[in-house]
Amino acid sequence: MKSFTSFLVLISLAIFSCGQKISPQQTSVNNPQDEALIRSTIGNYFEGWMTGDTTKIGSAMHATCQLKNIKDGGVIIFDRATYLGFFKPRPRRENSGGKIININISGNIAAAKCEIDTPKRLYTDYFNMMKLGDRWYIVDKIAASVLKE
Repeated sequence: MKSFTSFLVLISLAIFSCGQKISPQQTSVNNPQDEALIRSTIGNYFEGWMTGDTTKIGSAMHATCQLKNIKDGGVIIFDRATYLGFFKPRPRRENSGGKIININISGNIAAAKCEIDTPKRLYTDYFNMMKLGDRWYIVDKIAASVLKE
């Protein structure tokens, strides 16, 4: 009887949790400090992207990070060093900015959807992130962009 009661409790919890709705803008947070650290990591990425500062971009990315895009109907993959080689120091991009659309945290892993808006293009990045020690890193990125009219 005890196991049957436990079974009913588990079923009730499963039904309850499946019925909860989370808005797309809501952040799932285990720890508010983790969210702040993730935002800081992504902020470094944005700052480096806007100014071509590879030290800032690189600080946000784990050494094993891969970046993937679609080109000519196939997937192209860049390792961290190749990706960082695309950037050169420059004045801050004008009329451009990055924003975090949402963050979903599950323990020591997270996913973040971000956008970088420039006058000519809108970039969408999905970052897979991991917490190692007391730091969050981008360990994988998929990206797409659209030309604005």
